[in-house]
Amino acid sequence: MDEFILIFRHEDGTKVASPEQIQIWMKQTMDWIGGIASQNKFVGGNGLLFDDARVVHHNKMVTNGPFGEIKETIGGYIMVKAESADEAAEFAKGCPVLQGEGNTVEVRKLAKRDGTH
Repeated sequence: MDEFILIFRHEDGTKVASPEQIQIWMKQTMDWIGGIASQNKFVGGNGLLFDDARVVHHNKMVTNGPFGEIKETIGGYIMVKAESADEAAEFAKGCPVLQGEGNTVEVRKLAKRDGTH
């Protein structure tokens, strides 16, 4: 069984949700992760915060960010165990992030700890 990362991409990171909306989304997310965990296929994950963030550029310049001028932001990720990318994509289909128009969940196979595929 391989490990995959599911990366939550938000189309418009400048929109701020109300505390009530955040609470609803968090419950949906915890329920979704709980369903994966009940199959013993949840590895771990976390949300990503925007405060105290930096972007390191190819020329080694460091800037604050990412901020609102970018159209797509990464809001978090989870890692799952799956037999294939297709199975991991089935988990991704249930992600509450997909309720937002234009939002996506990227599914990527993780390299094994020994560097093999």
